[in-house]
Amino acid sequence: MVSRRRILLGTLAATGALVVGWGVMPPRQRLKGSRPLATGPGEQAFNGWLKIGADDAVTIVLARSEMGQGVSTALAMVLADELDADWARVRTEMAPVDAIYNNLATVVDGLPFHPDDQGTVKRLAGWLTAKTMREIGLMVTGGSSSIKDLWLPMRQAGASARAMLVAAAAAQWGVPAGEVQVRRGVVVHAGSQRELRFGQLAERAAALPLPEAPTLKTPAQFTLIGQTPPRRDNAAKHDGNARFGLDATPPGLLYASVVMNPQLGGGMAAFDAQAARALPGVKTVVAVPALRGSTAGYAAVADTPWHAMQAAQAVQPQWTDGPAAALDSAGIRRQLGEALAADPGFAYFKTGDAEQALKGAAKTLEAEYQAPLLAHATLEPQNCTVHFEPEAAGGARATVWAPTQVPGLARYVAAQALGLDSAQVTMNVTLLGGGFGRRLDVDFVAQAAAIARAVPGVPVQAFWSREQDSTHDFYRPPCVARYRAGLDAQGRLLAWQAASAGPSIVQQFLQRMFGLPGAGPDKTTCEGAFDQAYEWPAARISHHIVPLPVPVGFWRSVGHSHQAFFKESFLDECAHAAGRDPLAYRLDLLKQHPRHAAVLRRAAEVAGWGGPLAPAADGARRARGLALHQSFGAIVAQVAEVSLDPADAKRIRVHRVVAAIDCGTVVHPGIVRQQMESAIVQGLGTALYGEITLDKGQVQQSNFHQQPLLRGADCPQIHTEIIASTEPPEGVGEPGLPPLAPALANALFALTGQRLRSLPLKLA
Repeated sequence: MVSRRRILLGTLAATGALVVGWGVMPPRQRLKGSRPLATGPGEQAFNGWLKIGADDAVTIVLARSEMGQGVSTALAMVLADELDADWARVRTEMAPVDAIYNNLATVVDGLPFHPDDQGTVKRLAGWLTAKTMREIGLMVTGGSSSIKDLWLPMRQAGASARAMLVAAAAAQWGVPAGEVQVRRGVVVHAGSQRELRFGQLAERAAALPLPEAPTLKTPAQFTLIGQTPPRRDNAAKHDGNARFGLDATPPGLLYASVVMNPQLGGGMAAFDAQAARALPGVKTVVAVPALRGSTAGYAAVADTPWHAMQAAQAVQPQWTDGPAAALDSAGIRRQLGEALAADPGFAYFKTGDAEQALKGAAKTLEAEYQAPLLAHATLEPQNCTVHFEPEAAGGARATVWAPTQVPGLARYVAAQALGLDSAQVTMNVTLLGGGFGRRLDVDFVAQAAAIARAVPGVPVQAFWSREQDSTHDFYRPPCVARYRAGLDAQGRLLAWQAASAGPSIVQQFLQRMFGLPGAGPDKTTCEGAFDQAYEWPAARISHHIVPLPVPVGFWRSVGHSHQAFFKESFLDECAHAAGRDPLAYRLDLLKQHPRHAAVLRRAAEVAGWGGPLAPAADGARRARGLALHQSFGAIVAQVAEVSLDPADAKRIRVHRVVAAIDCGTVVHPGIVRQQMESAIVQGLGTALYGEITLDKGQVQQSNFHQQPLLRGADCPQIHTEIIASTEPPEGVGEPGLPPLAPALANALFALTGQRLRSLPLKLA
């Protein structure tokens, strides 16, 4: 008789063998989806990324959301270049939800490894993570990963289709495929001077099998990559045809104005909507529960946005307190400081014995830095349109229009709220009027679906006012950091200790999205502190996760946005204490990192570092400060030039920012410069003004008069240097933001002698 033990052991062994076997196999292909692309009349789908029409139109499928970062142009350029398409005939459309569009790079990059770590463990972890994300991951636009993640799949998609077109033409002409070339949407046989347009070959070519290993172009063969064609989203945004989330207007649309408890995480016992329901155009008022991390509230549904907003104001709710009722900003800072004093937290990076090195130092330095909660302040407030049809022919279904960075997750939470399967929900991703990480969360989608379920049969657009958007964000986490450094008698760095404390975004996100308990380290808490190129002789860099009843989320450049400020400011303090030039001091710590040193030197050279700096036009003295930071694979250095307003000695003016970036191969130089400018403008605005404060769990900043954006008159001259590189593409959308605040703070120290260690920067 076979024992249960033997059966169990045999089963475990077989399962283990299957897991190991699966693990050593490469990730599955990313060219063909689970079902063919939907095609229109005369269109042929070549793979999951490309369709060609009989009219020669080339339609490229975009699996990443366009929120102003230019991804709809850059990704299309990558595929069109390999295809040798006529750029004038290229069109784009959003991808359906499918596993081939999952973002592998952003999750792999989120593993808590140092960039210099090229060991087996890191390679194996990245390999297995990529395989897993291919199967069960998410379509995500975030982490500055769109080009990096899709660089190879979109090139392969274009090259495969090109090979299929060549094969079809060669067969029709009876010539070897090696004699056939493709030029700007035309397939050519030079020997016989015969030509066929893409549209003439599309049907025959699309029927051919997908090539297993298409030949990719060399960089010398690129015709589009590296050029600066006009962005594909420009014209529609100029003439008003661009469709954002708030522009979704299906027939019969109703509008729902959402109001939530002013206290974060608070509840609602009841509401009196009698007066609201009596107002013109009002259809109903419904309760909206706390969904996917949102705060409970209600929504007034009416025939116009104005009527809905007026009705929402007429409702009389009975709010209840939540876990943040006693929380204020001073209490948050105190709690983080006490946690850090009790435990420096998990060490993400250690080398040598920093504590022992500090004991032997000729000079030691200590400093504490702080960063506040910060809102996303997207210009388009949160909104989502849902049409729920429970009595539709063929079964219940729903259609969703949403400005989201995570279409698959948005579809999932909409289906959950409506009691449907995801397959019953059609997701339409609109343009995003700003993302910055806010639309990685889907609370507003779940709310819209819940409201639509209460008003079945008609489409409903749920929208937030600016005030609701400001006071119910998923904020950048607050953070307190304490630094210690030891210098020898010559001012050289001997030891570096950095410990910070704050809540975890990833733990909160996994809890509100999937109900998973928060546990373990979170790279985003310490990124920007531990994963840098500086060659510390001895160091310990750590973070203590402190749970708080405040919703936190991914904010542009995430942990880098404040950790760069801490790290680059304190390094400047070390240089000053050593009596060294800040540029030279950094270069001494980058001897084994020539790419980083080259970026730093280029920014300093263009900015005129070390040379005289003329006063401002009104005679005010100016000074420079610099910072270097690596994030999302890209290396950025910035030099800021500042002065103070003679009429107001506390008013900071930034005249010029010089930036240098090495982001690997550049697809569209113009987009790189635009993204650097965007990051610098946003980084400057938040460094000077950005702050969210709490009182009894309520956010005190309700609109832009209390959390200002940078005005045009205050925008500095921005100059960007792009370092030529043949390395694979890295991130661009976020890396330009982290160095700005420390470059500005370091310039202010050079100008005033005041060392500002808290954001936003305010002179005494």
